[in-house]
Amino acid sequence: MTALDLSSPVAVVGTGTMGQGIAQVALVAGHRVRLYDAVPGRARDAAAAIGARLDRLVEKDRLAAGDRDEARARLHAAQDLSDLADCSLVVEAVVERLDVKQELFRQLEDVVGEDCLLATNTSSLSVTAVGGALRNPGRFVGLHFFNPAPLLPLVEVVSGHATDVTSATRAYETARSWGKTPVACADTPGFIVNRIARPFYAEAFAVYEAQGADPATIDAVLRESGGFRMGAFELTDLIGQDVNESVTHSVWQSFFQDARFTPSLAQRRLVESGRLGHKTGQGWYDYREGAEPAEPHTAEKAQPPAYVVAEGNLGPASELLALIREAGIQVREEEEDHGTRLVLPGDGQLALADGQTSVEFRDVVYFDLALDYRKATRIALSASQDTTAQTMSEAIGLFQALGKDVSVIGDVPGMIVARTVARIVDLAHDAVAKGVATEEDIDTAMRLGVNYPLGPFEWSRRLGRMWAYSLLDDLHDRDPGGRYAPSLALYRHSYATEKREGAS
Repeated sequence: MTALDLSSPVAVVGTGTMGQGIAQVALVAGHRVRLYDAVPGRARDAAAAIGARLDRLVEKDRLAAGDRDEARARLHAAQDLSDLADCSLVVEAVVERLDVKQELFRQLEDVVGEDCLLATNTSSLSVTAVGGALRNPGRFVGLHFFNPAPLLPLVEVVSGHATDVTSATRAYETARSWGKTPVACADTPGFIVNRIARPFYAEAFAVYEAQGADPATIDAVLRESGGFRMGAFELTDLIGQDVNESVTHSVWQSFFQDARFTPSLAQRRLVESGRLGHKTGQGWYDYREGAEPAEPHTAEKAQPPAYVVAEGNLGPASELLALIREAGIQVREEEEDHGTRLVLPGDGQLALADGQTSVEFRDVVYFDLALDYRKATRIALSASQDTTAQTMSEAIGLFQALGKDVSVIGDVPGMIVARTVARIVDLAHDAVAKGVATEEDIDTAMRLGVNYPLGPFEWSRRLGRMWAYSLLDDLHDRDPGGRYAPSLALYRHSYATEKREGAS
């Protein structure tokens, strides 16, 4: 099944920001586009707004004037649903209410032809439930664009329980012909991106709620060590706390209140207080005029150690050994079967976050995971009240000698980046095992949909197959409520690999 022919008219119902964006995408691709909105005059206003955006594209040399004029001629505001009768695709982008969407598609089914593809842009409702109102749900599919639709490349093509393969394939190929990057997924709460992205927000909020660190420090670590484009607090302020919490709550409820998706009480209080982020002037941060920008905690200058003793190769942090030598600090290596730590001159230890806490051991400082230890500009350290001042100072000085800012956080198991990445990897494996999407499509979706520096499976391969499972297993031992219990899919993946490697 191929993409819709450009001679086929496309309709968009709902002319808010997302509806206008989808209409612009189809229009620029070469289709005739009809806009419809139940509120009189809105479709006409939306057509004018799209025309103005096309003008700006011409001004920026991103669209030829002739192409703009042809596109404008193909764009029409429909007065009634009956005006959509000859359309080959109708995409809905109305309010996120199941009853409203179902009633709309019941009406559309009486208007359009039998071969018309019907699609919803819902981000939080079940595609199966929306399509369940139709006589022929086989032609119904989810086409989840990301805002702003003309700029962001990702489209999740969601097959409901009754969606025909031919309908899903046609929707997929049409999105690709429009210059988008489609990914195929089953109808699961949150689809791909909103399902697998939950830990990015949840773990940042959990560290804050445990008084492990303040929002500015957590965000800085996620950006400067984890390689994420934005931290969780600044991103949810941009999205809107009410919007982000609503999606989290929807996914949690849809998974029958699964502990892995539990919403944040701290975020709930923020929403209740009306501090929704940029749009209200206050959220996690203060955006009002004259407000002082929040700064991350950064440790004072400390003296680096003269040497370190490396026990083992440090696993995912092994590149640190080369950086330490380049900084002029002697590295003495000792062979250890399971060693993944550095011993400092004062006999304290420095270890990569592993889901355990510093208080469990004698004089241990943990350091967080980094996407790339050479490029990272900040490293988080954690220690307990029993950690000696000398060990803490030597650990800080070591990373400062490598050119890193250092943020000291509380004794939080899994720290910030490590626990976040481990949970994202786990949810990704679980999604594949349950037939939600392929590994390739999940990696694509997370890189393009939320700008992750690596897809979950790319990260998993880089860190080693046992890494996420081991960290989550340790976390689960310390917080046994179910939030950190590794999925059966991750267990099977890790254990099978360990068996194969042991056999060889």
